[in-house]
Amino acid sequence: MSELGERGFFLAGVESGSKRRIVVRAPWDQRELGSVALADEKQAWEAARLAAAASAEMTAMPSYRRSELLHAVARGIEAEREAFVRGMVAEAGKPVKAAHGEVDRAVLTFRTAGEEALRREGEVIPLDWTPGSEGRWSMVRRFPRGPVLAISPFNFPLNLVGHKLAPAIAVGCPVVLKPSPQTPFTAIRLAEVVYRAGDAVGWPKGALSVLHLENAVTQKLAVANEDIRQVSFTGSAKVGWALKQFAGMKPVLLELGGNAGMIVAGDWPEIAAAAKKAVRAATGYAGQSCISLQRAYVEQPIFHRFIDAAVAEAEALQCGDPADETTDVGPLIRPGDAERVREWVREAEAGGAKILAGRAGRGSVVGPVIVTGTKPGMKVLEEEVFGPVMVIERFEKFDEALAAVNRSRYGLQAGLFTRDAGRIFQAYERLEVGGLVVGDTPTWRMDPMPYGGVKASGLGREGVRYAMEEMTEPRLLVMAM
Repeated sequence: MSELGERGFFLAGVESGSKRRIVVRAPWDQRELGSVALADEKQAWEAARLAAAASAEMTAMPSYRRSELLHAVARGIEAEREAFVRGMVAEAGKPVKAAHGEVDRAVLTFRTAGEEALRREGEVIPLDWTPGSEGRWSMVRRFPRGPVLAISPFNFPLNLVGHKLAPAIAVGCPVVLKPSPQTPFTAIRLAEVVYRAGDAVGWPKGALSVLHLENAVTQKLAVANEDIRQVSFTGSAKVGWALKQFAGMKPVLLELGGNAGMIVAGDWPEIAAAAKKAVRAATGYAGQSCISLQRAYVEQPIFHRFIDAAVAEAEALQCGDPADETTDVGPLIRPGDAERVREWVREAEAGGAKILAGRAGRGSVVGPVIVTGTKPGMKVLEEEVFGPVMVIERFEKFDEALAAVNRSRYGLQAGLFTRDAGRIFQAYERLEVGGLVVGDTPTWRMDPMPYGGVKASGLGREGVRYAMEEMTEPRLLVMAM
């Protein structure tokens, strides 16, 4: 028996199997961890039908019951902390420290949803604005859109699944979840926690199915199945925008890629501390985050001091086995991804860029890489590396730095280190991003905040309350008294 076992998929709470299976391997050493059963199109359609059948019961469930369920899930995750950590270390290659942090975030996500489930506010609007409208007023409430097809990525296999499930439960939307084939076991464990919590409050099992699906079946379910009323996708820009194109009238929430930029102004007093934060933001979970810092623009007078501190921090980080509690930078999800990152770095160096820090690593591990002297067209500058690589370039005028950050097809988050209020508000107005973080890197995120991007980085916002809005639609009631 392999260490994570042989599991099936959940069809409305019932674990089912099939002869077709997906083998899951550890990113660290490629050992076989186990396998999960692949669901077929018929089973996917049945999950959607059962989700639609559960919609009325979900809508009728009082808010306090949904809140109780969500708080119970948060407690269940905390109770199984070590199991979740071990699972993410194994199947996601996430270092132990980062895995514990993800458990903490998931607990917060469900607790926040438990509170927001009780705060679904509406609006009362007087309509007696013109002669003949006397005595008229209206009320606006938000109602659940219906079943959600939720598609989650490998890099945060617990918390990003939580960002699909928690707001859906809070507003009363059933979910058909397709987790990443690289990290299915964490989603299975979370589903078990949800089912157990749901039993205590009479939550319908049809409100959650977890299916391992081929991409073609997933796309067909998203596009052609009328029981699925909305799609929430986190993943690559290429796949996400293609899904949006084919989804037709269905609302689609997209959380896609990034190429996060950061500006460090010369007035910032703690240059070494900012450089250390930058390196950590670029290399955390081996850079496999859509808001991983990739481009840092540093004002000329402090450029060399920033570089020196960043290189020292990069060289001090521990790379290797994610199960080792001292490891800072673990493996990329697949050896092929690690080789792609190495190739992009070699390509930049061949084009004249200078590698200030860089360890080739082995297998799926790439050590922290710092690059400067990049030119337009270089992949490490313009594409999403999704690896532990940071480009550092200098600027002389603040307008140049703003333009450099905007010189990307992505626009998720940006960071800014300055004490100048004028520059802060200038950046806030001009940077084409979903969020600007002042005094920290673009990688900083608190789960309740609105999170999402512009341009190729996505459509709509996550963050529990904001995802709840995405999963509901306003309905107007007009009264003539």
